[in-house]
Amino acid sequence: MALPETQPYKTLPDAWDYKGHPAQPSATGGWPCATMILGVEMCERLTTLGIAVNLVTYLTHTMHLGNAASANTVTNFLGTSFMLCLIGGFVADTFFGRYRTIAIFVVVQAAGVIVLTISTALPTLRPPKCTIADNPTCISATATQLTVLYIAFYLTALGIGGLKSSVSGFGSDQFDDTDEQEKNQMSKFVSWFFFFINIGSLMAVTVLVYIQDNLGRQWGYGICACAIVIGHVLFLSGTVKYRYKKLVGSPLTQIAAVFVAAGRKRGVELPQDSCLLFDVGDIGGGEEEEEEEEGEKKKKKKKILPHTKQFRFLDKAAIRDPKMSSDTTMVNKWYLSTLTDVEEVKLVIRMLPIWGTTILFWSIYAQMTTFSVSQATTMDRHIGKSFQIPAASLTVFFVGSILLTVPIYDRIIIPIVKKVQKKPQGLIPLQRIGVGLVLSILAMVAAALTEIKRLHLAQLHGLRNDPTAVVPLSVFWLVPQFFLVGSGEAFTYIG
Repeated sequence: MALPETQPYKTLPDAWDYKGHPAQPSATGGWPCATMILGVEMCERLTTLGIAVNLVTYLTHTMHLGNAASANTVTNFLGTSFMLCLIGGFVADTFFGRYRTIAIFVVVQAAGVIVLTISTALPTLRPPKCTIADNPTCISATATQLTVLYIAFYLTALGIGGLKSSVSGFGSDQFDDTDEQEKNQMSKFVSWFFFFINIGSLMAVTVLVYIQDNLGRQWGYGICACAIVIGHVLFLSGTVKYRYKKLVGSPLTQIAAVFVAAGRKRGVELPQDSCLLFDVGDIGGGEEEEEEEEGEKKKKKKKILPHTKQFRFLDKAAIRDPKMSSDTTMVNKWYLSTLTDVEEVKLVIRMLPIWGTTILFWSIYAQMTTFSVSQATTMDRHIGKSFQIPAASLTVFFVGSILLTVPIYDRIIIPIVKKVQKKPQGLIPLQRIGVGLVLSILAMVAAALTEIKRLHLAQLHGLRNDPTAVVPLSVFWLVPQFFLVGSGEAFTYIG
């Protein structure tokens, strides 16, 4: 009696398990893995914001740096963290892959937070205590003390850059976008990812800030160190269940290759007919390339983009060598790029003005964790007679406004736009960015009016020359600027 044939397991064509075998949808990826990735992102956000949001008060009150120097230090720390995402993304796409990049850089971030915790715990790594009211010439931190502090900051920043560049993408890798059900789950993952980011933020600006101000910085930063270690353990626990994608190379490499190829042929005249330029269809005689991989032949297609006349100097990267054969199968990308590659680079260049515009918004955003926190320390923060709000906890209004704006937009604004403009998707991305910029303008108007009032009261009560004195003005005057910038982020960031 013949035995029935065993049904082969379904596998994914572009994902592998931890052993390097084609991934099985039933045994890898999905929500169990995505949940672990959400956990590590929440721990990262808790740690990062737990350090940054209250850092300016530590630098001014404990390290005795000036307000401007403290604000610049915090801004440089956060700015470096985000700029290093470019390097982290390049490393992940070109060398390590997303999983290894996350695993390595979480350790780097944990090392930075541990050094920061030690620097706040050891008395020798901070200047002697004093207040300007008792001693106007407080001793500032020494070069050695600042060196240890900066090592902690930039180790942490390097870890943040590597982690943030890969964690959301690795979460999306756990879902198969060719399967309708998993594609819908991927969309839900993006929403939950944003939600967990803000949950971590809320915990940082409430619980952690309270612990730092009332129990000590070493306890607050020690909790941050424990949180990122726990996140790392949680991430590693999913190793055998994750889906892994093949390295595809960094887009930065393609951009650099097009510019180098165009620069090499800067003296060559462009042909009048763009059809004479080298393109995807000229490789191997057709648009489809066949490549053999693990015993199976797979076809991959790259969509040919139409030629545009803008930034024509980049077209020189696609000028072919007259001696080149018509059935070329391999080219040196640093000397010859396809016209489609050139057009993709042009698309990136066209987006740069949008990116440049958002620099203005993030400059305002940075103020919420620096100057606005310094303002709060000089204002009346009491609720009743006994409880005093930590200055950095005012950021809760910023995070809360983000969480409030997203559902208001989805449930109220989109239906209104659908009726008025007949647009099913609501505001287009550029309109969202525009709304966010308008809200940031209103936030700065509110901030300016509050600062004028604060300085007037300080002058009136003879407190203008004492930057640590508390003026008789409620800290809740700062709420409008926090709320407006938070709403602006919800529009600009998503846009």
